[in-house]
Amino acid sequence: MSETVVKIKNLKKVFGAEEVLHSIDLEVDKGEVVCVLGPSGSGKSTMLRCINLLETPTSGEIWVNDTQINAKGTDINKAREQLGMVFQQFNLFPHKTAQGNVELALRKVRKMSKEEASIIAREQLGRVGLAERADFYPSQLSGGQQQRVAIARALAMEPAVMLFDEVTSALDPELVRDVLNVMRDLAQAGMTMIVVTHEMGFARDVADRVIFMDGGSVIEEGSPEDIFENPKNERTRDFLGHLKES
Repeated sequence: MSETVVKIKNLKKVFGAEEVLHSIDLEVDKGEVVCVLGPSGSGKSTMLRCINLLETPTSGEIWVNDTQINAKGTDINKAREQLGMVFQQFNLFPHKTAQGNVELALRKVRKMSKEEASIIAREQLGRVGLAERADFYPSQLSGGQQQRVAIARALAMEPAVMLFDEVTSALDPELVRDVLNVMRDLAQAGMTMIVVTHEMGFARDVADRVIFMDGGSVIEEGSPEDIFENPKNERTRDFLGHLKES
């Protein structure tokens, strides 16, 4: 029997006079990889940012495990500990080494000793293939390596779900593969993941379910085979058709 990790009910987000998310409903089960596709401005990143409460939902409910994280009185910082988020930009501290960047939240949020945090940081950097770069500063790392440090930093907090927001879009093409390989490994290891991406090959190969968004709404969802081989909605067909032509 599946166990729901993330549940979104009737999520709406309004900026000024514009409703950018319209009544989003979504459930993600433990160990499931959900890839979210759609054109720029479709609400994909806003939805992720609402899940992590970096944007405050205008209405609706967001549940992670058994906690409604956007309920009044919820400890947001505590709720966020269940959510690992990796952004387009790496957001690493330039004055700290790769290891120092991974250790920081463990020491500040989890109140771990330097020794405990160091062990976990080394372990997670090894997990993303950067054990040999633990003592390097961000300026000494490629963009792909910096993004893998950001993934290690999120993983170190042992989140219930990982949120990825176009994490390869700022990378040179030759650096994309290593980051995607780390994400593939996480998926194979059973990590629950919601991935906003334009990497269609990754979505086709790794996703358990694909969601297509446009205009702030979920237009269509299904298995990768359903979406890529037999999309039912005309807007989905049009979007995928343009990708094939480009």
